[in-house]
Amino acid sequence: MLQQFNEKNRNLLVNINGQLVHRDIAGVSPFDSAVQGGDAVWEGLRLYNGRIFKLHEHLARLRRSAEALAFAEIPPDEKIVDEIKRTLTANGMRDGVHIRLTLTRGVKTTSGMDPRLNQSGPTLIVLAEHKSPVYARTGLTLITSNIRRPPPEILDPRIHHANLLNSILAKIEANKAGADDALMFDTRGFVAETNATHVFLVRNGEVATGHVLACPEGITRATVLEICESNAIPHAETDLKLDDVYRADETFCTGTMGELAGVIKVDGRVIGNGEVGPMTRRLSALFSERTAKEGAVVVA
Repeated sequence: MLQQFNEKNRNLLVNINGQLVHRDIAGVSPFDSAVQGGDAVWEGLRLYNGRIFKLHEHLARLRRSAEALAFAEIPPDEKIVDEIKRTLTANGMRDGVHIRLTLTRGVKTTSGMDPRLNQSGPTLIVLAEHKSPVYARTGLTLITSNIRRPPPEILDPRIHHANLLNSILAKIEANKAGADDALMFDTRGFVAETNATHVFLVRNGEVATGHVLACPEGITRATVLEICESNAIPHAETDLKLDDVYRADETFCTGTMGELAGVIKVDGRVIGNGEVGPMTRRLSALFSERTAKEGAVVVA
């Protein structure tokens, strides 16, 4: 799975600290903390018919992450929303849009990791692109990665930070194997997530997902669990082993970038009947019902 360039994005205007600049000349300082050490937090948002789904949940997670990293300054939510609105309006966007929201610790007075070198406030980047859900509806193929997700005592996964090398290394494994993504485990040997999404299994009508011990607290993941609860669909959060994945009736992944995406093969083994299953399709339809009517209005 390789995302393709969308011609609609040829002349994007990117918002960097309130300045709207063409994508070809947009940039941040080499002294910015994101460049110096991946010292930044981020969120992926999706725009549906003028509304951003779960906007306030995303902003709350962004703030929690920045607070966990002891950012000296964090813009108020109202400021961030205003910059998102300005960016969408400037690009004429209303639907089918993915927004990458990044907040860095800001520009340093000189290179180095010490946060005391950051004396000019944070850098806020709003990158909005015309982008439909990125995964094929016909189903994904996964391989198991040799790269493990770190436990909370090494790096708390609840911090939605911009240092993604762990996941990038796993994605490289998937690319080399000709798979769409890589299934990652925690240091105990239980399923954590893929390199980009959370993972759900379906067996005997029950939907199950792993604990968020070595992966972020996914907002789409939480929405799927809410949907299961409100529709009396049996569901559980539990430790999942590779054997559980192989024997599942269905497997699917969740995330803002790709919504819900069925998995049809893992390590070359066919999952279920090798097609996107009925529970995955049902949950996808219920998720679409929510995104069609819920969310914060940002574009009239």
